[in-house]
Amino acid sequence: MSYNILVTGGAGYLGSILVPALLARDHKVTVVDNFMYRQNSLAHVCHNPKFSIVNGDVRMGTIINPLVTSADIIIPLAALVGAPLCNKDPMTATTTNRDAIINMFSCLSKEQRLLMPTTNSAYGSGGNNGYFDNDRDKHCHNYCDENSPLNPISHYAKEKLDVEQALMSHENAISFRLATVFGMAPRMRIDLLVNDFTYRAVHDRTVVLFESHFKRNYIHIRDVARVFMLAVDNFETMGGDIYNVGLSDANLSKKALCERIQQQVPDFVYVEAAVGKDPDQRNYIVSNEKIESKGFKV
Repeated sequence: MSYNILVTGGAGYLGSILVPALLARDHKVTVVDNFMYRQNSLAHVCHNPKFSIVNGDVRMGTIINPLVTSADIIIPLAALVGAPLCNKDPMTATTTNRDAIINMFSCLSKEQRLLMPTTNSAYGSGGNNGYFDNDRDKHCHNYCDENSPLNPISHYAKEKLDVEQALMSHENAISFRLATVFGMAPRMRIDLLVNDFTYRAVHDRTVVLFESHFKRNYIHIRDVARVFMLAVDNFETMGGDIYNVGLSDANLSKKALCERIQQQVPDFVYVEAAVGKDPDQRNYIVSNEKIESKGFKV
């Protein structure tokens, strides 16, 4: 079935992968983006007759509200993403990441479907007081699933949790708690952890690690797009729920991540030092069994 899909922030990192995939499935896609990075990440699909784009700010109700009411499915991607960026401009973060999204919710009918990326950074420092034992990890005693207590620490994570709580009051909504995303995209982001470490390994041949034992889960950008496609195609069996979305074999510490990169870049050197602190204090291992039970396989 073909749907009329609205994607806010669709020219961003995830949107630059997801929008072409939706168009390839013959959906009609409308993108709203303010092009704050002057990106041309959707230029390769501008010829598609089912694609339309609005250059505008999602915080402007006069622009966004009519588009929301006319869509079958809404995918809100427009956001200031990550704790450092939100800490740098908390007012813009709040009005974009929380207020604009909640305004969209007020425009929805019961029949409209909403697919929302949130974040598993809301788990904070889950598990065994921030330290994990490999043998115990295998038995899943410390794994964070969708029912685990939430402990958001950063401005970004707290407001994503606020949005998720409002989201789940809508009858036809899905929240995807995304792991740390990585991978190449037309609208590239080097600031994401794996992308950052890989760039440094190739260009600088070195990185200084702080909190090297901290673990988190990871997911490739194209796999994130695939999980949204899965939800579009299987909403009847997936709707009204929350899902962790990550790679089950990628619950890695920063040190283990560097070791993986070192396998591809042998002269890459990493040095451990107490020189910084993660603003999210993300340190957890995540269970993705729930989304895998819906047919999501990597």
